[in-house]
Amino acid sequence: MRVYLDNAATTPLAPEVLKEMYRVMESHFGNPSSIHAHGREARTVIEKARKKVASLLNTSPSEIFFTSGGTEADNMAIRCGIVDHNIKHAVTTRIEHHAVLHTLEAMQKSGLIQLSFVDVDSKGNVNLDHLEELLSNNERSFVSLMHANNEIGTLTDIAAVGEICKKYNAIFHCDTVQTMGHYPIDLQTIKVDFVTCAAHKFHGPKGVGFLYISHTLKINPMIYGGAQERNMRGGTENLYGIVGLAKALELAHNDMEAHHQYIQNLKTYMIDELTVSIPGLEFNGETEADKSLYTVLNVLFPETDLADMLLFNLDIAGISVSGGSACSSGTNIGSHVLEGIGSNPNRPAVRFSFSKFNTKDEIDFVLEKLNSLF
Repeated sequence: MRVYLDNAATTPLAPEVLKEMYRVMESHFGNPSSIHAHGREARTVIEKARKKVASLLNTSPSEIFFTSGGTEADNMAIRCGIVDHNIKHAVTTRIEHHAVLHTLEAMQKSGLIQLSFVDVDSKGNVNLDHLEELLSNNERSFVSLMHANNEIGTLTDIAAVGEICKKYNAIFHCDTVQTMGHYPIDLQTIKVDFVTCAAHKFHGPKGVGFLYISHTLKINPMIYGGAQERNMRGGTENLYGIVGLAKALELAHNDMEAHHQYIQNLKTYMIDELTVSIPGLEFNGETEADKSLYTVLNVLFPETDLADMLLFNLDIAGISVSGGSACSSGTNIGSHVLEGIGSNPNRPAVRFSFSKFNTKDEIDFVLEKLNSLF
């Protein structure tokens, strides 16, 4: 048996998404910027996808801009939001995704901003009182906080963050890459200026995402070279990727509640079984259903001589998991997230991340292999 439990890194493409992409590949090859019939047909496909995405998020199509994925969307929101609005102070945490953290650190290093880090506790929860304190002492800040941490799964109350940001006239960017397609996001209700998406996190294709930009903000493009995306992103659009993104997001919303419950049950079952079978085991981040991303479980195993070989042994057994942020996999650098919450570096940590395609039998197989190692 081979088991894939690294869905926070990327998810398998849904069959319905592949079918829809293939249909468009067969029938639409025109450049969406061309004014002839083939181009107009391709343009229509893109705009239908944009309207579908906007309707699912309860916003206007004019606020959705397609990108190459979450990293580009994060960079565009941060760099353009700060520079174009002459922001001199930014706030984030030390456990954000590197697409956010490294971008802000680079801007600080170049002298564009002063960067402040809001406190998080040992479970990765953002200290909202500290956030308010930082904003009260710095007029017109830029705040970047993710909805759910990609390594430990802890959720942030972005509605509360939005209210605080509004109170202090701060611009709020939220990395929703891990939660888009997994939770309902109503952009008419949440007070947020930028949100980001990557289609491959909810069974869509890789290499495509989008950035939501509130109509209350105006920014300049980060990528020049064409009038695509209403003059906001140069470059011929990824037509087939955009079609796949819209289809995947539609499927995710159609069955969101059922998939949420199904995957949460798998996660809860694994938590309960691991707790009983491996003494001394703990979890990084929150695990309660209302505080944690239901697709992610970060397990802190007891110290063992096999710690350095744990991921390798699981891989050999046919189990694909991650030791931290998959975007940095293949490196020997420790997880900045686990360091940021004070997790014991001498104990091996493994991130198991689930999808609707996983089964209880697969979880039992993984539990059996883990029990043989500890």
